[in-house]
Amino acid sequence: MKLDTLLIHGGLDGDGTTGAVNVPIYLTSTFRQSGLGQDHKYEYSRTGNPTREALEKLIAELESGEAGFAFASGMAAITAVLMLFKTGDRIIISENVYGGTFRVLDQIFRQFGLSYAIADLSQPDILDSSFDENTRAVLLETPANPLLSIADIARVASIAGKHQALTIVDNTFMTPYLQKPLELGADIVVHSATKYLGGHSDLIAGLAIVNSRELAKKLHFIQNSTGGILEPFDSWLLIRGIKTLGVRMDRHVENARYMADFLHYNPAVGRIYYPGLQNSPGYEVHERQAAAPGAMISFELTAEYDIHQFLKALQIISLGESLGGVESLICHPASMTHAAIPPEIRRAVGITDNLLRLSVGLENKKDLVADIKHALAAAAKNGQEDEGRMSS
Repeated sequence: MKLDTLLIHGGLDGDGTTGAVNVPIYLTSTFRQSGLGQDHKYEYSRTGNPTREALEKLIAELESGEAGFAFASGMAAITAVLMLFKTGDRIIISENVYGGTFRVLDQIFRQFGLSYAIADLSQPDILDSSFDENTRAVLLETPANPLLSIADIARVASIAGKHQALTIVDNTFMTPYLQKPLELGADIVVHSATKYLGGHSDLIAGLAIVNSRELAKKLHFIQNSTGGILEPFDSWLLIRGIKTLGVRMDRHVENARYMADFLHYNPAVGRIYYPGLQNSPGYEVHERQAAAPGAMISFELTAEYDIHQFLKALQIISLGESLGGVESLICHPASMTHAAIPPEIRRAVGITDNLLRLSVGLENKKDLVADIKHALAAAAKNGQEDEGRMSS
């Protein structure tokens, strides 16, 4: 099946018992057994639930993986994956990575002897020299959060494999509709399914997909033992959201291209980060490994504009954490999504205090640009509106 069809009919398609076209929500904690050791596939919903299983089979198919696992949040999924490692192991992470990922490594797993190193994964030669005898994995985002830097997944996976290390890719920004890391050589893919996969800002969920039976066995043991599972109703909501992923992502990307074009040519913007711009670092790599540039844009306002006034003046675009919903959201990474990263590290990697991250939603693209223009006019310190211009 083509991907658009698989989004709707992948995994467990409907209900074989009743013929219902949607998978039922199995709101049950336990299952009746006919005798000792004679369960009917399911015994307890922490271990396995039919609604969650439908979701897990679906995401495994979409990501071309061996098995998928659904968790109560994206951070629960990342935490479970990090539990694959032990005291003394070392993990290399990309230099701009989600603040929650950095926080769980720096403030929780480091207490248990799991160390990390930060590397510029857009430079493969630097990555190769970052390995030591204790390095067991590379954890990357591409495009990375929030500077949208690009890493060559196939090259990273090749280097990691040479060192007998796993490659873990957070594919939240792209989704399997736009990028498939396992097909490029990665071992594990994780998602904050709260974002584009759910798509409607109405659930919290995380997913992890693996490329081998060995990893599947280990991760299922961790999922069952630690219990950070996704509940049946949210599993059902997520399946429903995934069904429209294709049409939503097409509109997200269309709107983001239009917005990026406007921002790129606007004198109020000192710097813009968007992998769809031909002058963006990593443009060729991203073109090769992804179907489209996605719908996340980061940009810096120049000193002539008051960032606080700009955010207050927005009327359609909401100031808020998260991304990937039908509504457009903007955030200030330094004080919001990446506040857990020490200031000196933020500054070193380029997460400045005037950086904004925009998740472009499904509203009319001209309304979104008009909202930015209105906010810029309100934020101009000289009181004059400068609307910039669109490219031809």
